[in-house]
Amino acid sequence: MSKPKARISFTVDGKKCSAAPGQTILQAAKDNGIYIPALCRWEGFKPAGACRVCTVRVGGRYMAACTQPVTDGMAVENDVPDLQDMRKALIEMLFVEGNHMCPTCEKSGNCELQALAYRFLMLVPRFPFQFPARRVEPAGKKILLEHNRCIKCLRCVRGVRTRDNKAVFGTLRRSRDKKISVDQVLASALTDKQARQAMDRCPVGSILKKEVGFAVPIGRRKYDKEPIGSDVEKARG
Repeated sequence: MSKPKARISFTVDGKKCSAAPGQTILQAAKDNGIYIPALCRWEGFKPAGACRVCTVRVGGRYMAACTQPVTDGMAVENDVPDLQDMRKALIEMLFVEGNHMCPTCEKSGNCELQALAYRFLMLVPRFPFQFPARRVEPAGKKILLEHNRCIKCLRCVRGVRTRDNKAVFGTLRRSRDKKISVDQVLASALTDKQARQAMDRCPVGSILKKEVGFAVPIGRRKYDKEPIGSDVEKARG
């Protein structure tokens, strides 16, 4: 019988931590009660490094914590002023390059982008608003695509699939012109449960299940109860 592989020792902002072989920085930090923000990651999905909000610094190099494996002796910088300001700038850019109207959004209070804006005390973005011309697109019988709120995290592309593992969502074009596309036939075949899962997996209010609307009253929404990341930070408190 083979022996289990030895734990890996590393530090985050000077705090001694341990990790299982193969864990990413983000996974290992979470297991040690350290919160690193991320918008494109979802448990069980292959990491994509799409949003870069999880960027940390190791040995003077910037890297995505969701894709970089931990190595023995690694010294990770996470909660330092310049990295936190960079993350705040990324969040501000996501707001100004779309059309986000939080008070009227069905995902308000359950939106990870909104919750991070609160966490980073975002008031007025440092960048000018772009006000792009985008539209709402029907996506089969069960869901809507609200392109004004899409942050192109690709969670839907990686994680919303039919029972025979066909991808419901895809991408069109590249760079700033990238757009999420949907297969109308496959989207129509989604069950009510799958449509709700698609909405839940979207970190913002871009994928909406039809005829749901404002299902949870203010005060009982996810981030009304406690701020984003607090569950991780309290785990090892």
